[in-house]
Amino acid sequence: MSFVKIDNSIFEILKKDHIKMGRGSGIDRISIKNLETGAIMERTYKSNQDVEEVDLDRKKIQFLYKENDKFFFMDNESFEQYELDLKIIGNFSNFLKEGDEIDALFYNNRILTVQTPLKVKLKVVSAEPATKGNSVDSPTKTVEFETGFRTQVPLFIKEGDMIIVNTESGKYVERAKE
Repeated sequence: MSFVKIDNSIFEILKKDHIKMGRGSGIDRISIKNLETGAIMERTYKSNQDVEEVDLDRKKIQFLYKENDKFFFMDNESFEQYELDLKIIGNFSNFLKEGDEIDALFYNNRILTVQTPLKVKLKVVSAEPATKGNSVDSPTKTVEFETGFRTQVPLFIKEGDMIIVNTESGKYVERAKE
C-alpha cells in the first residue's frame, strides 16, 4: 500500500499505470483515494515528475463504545483514546463489537483511516423461523446479529449460531467453525 501527499492532503494509491510514449518520456496515471473525504480521482504525471510519498504509522486500536455517530477507540499500548466519526469507520460500523481490534493509519499523530478485516464472525441473536416448501431457489431468511446488523442467510441458520460475514458486501459467507 502506498500513500502520497498532494495539495496538503494524504491519498492512498489504488492503481498505478505507466504508459510509455513513442519518443518522449512516459507518463504515470494513478487512481487515488483521499483518506479524509473518501473521494476517488485520477491524476496524470510525467514519469520524471516527483510526487511526495509519505509513510503512515500503523497501530492496533480497540473499539470501546459508540455514542451517536462517534466511535471511541483506545491504543492498547499507550492507553490513549481516540474519537472517530462515522465517515471514517464507514460501513464497518455495522460489524463492530466492543473489544474488537482494528488497524488505524496515523499521520502526524492523527488517525486518517482504519483498515478493517474482509470477514468477521458475528453471533445471530434473532432469526426468523424457516418456512417449508420454499426450495425452488436457494431460500434465505433474515437474521439479526449482536451488532444490530441484519442480512439474508440460508434457512438452516438459527439463533445462537456464529456466522462469518463479508464486511464489504454484508453478505453471509459461511457458518463459523467452533
